[in-house]
Amino acid sequence: MTKAKKEWIETAVAALDKAYVPYSKFPVGACLVTKKGTIYQGINIENASFGLTNCAERTAFFKAISEGEKDFQHLVVAGHTPEPISPCGACRQVMVEFCQPDMPVTLVGDDGIIKETTVEGLLPYYFTNKDL
Repeated sequence: MTKAKKEWIETAVAALDKAYVPYSKFPVGACLVTKKGTIYQGINIENASFGLTNCAERTAFFKAISEGEKDFQHLVVAGHTPEPISPCGACRQVMVEFCQPDMPVTLVGDDGIIKETTVEGLLPYYFTNKDL
């Protein structure tokens, strides 16, 4: 594992402590890396009206996009789960909107268990603006 990838995983895991999860008690952390190497950390942020909750992955993407970033090279998602955590469908669709299908995604569970995949691996029959 490269030094950079180790840092990205550590960033996603560190975000778990910042998650605002008073209802589910299910923290998720994300680390989104631009092609320039800029890191955007994301956390899930819950709301008493669950539909207003935002996932860690989307938080990271929205932070980056709001800063003018649109070229990404890697996403790491971490959770306190026995197996590597898997992004929800909404987050997968946001990944498709802003990433190349072959962009690497690293999923991390407790005890450092890791699964490597890609955006397309997470959402193989994705919907894009070409389908409009």
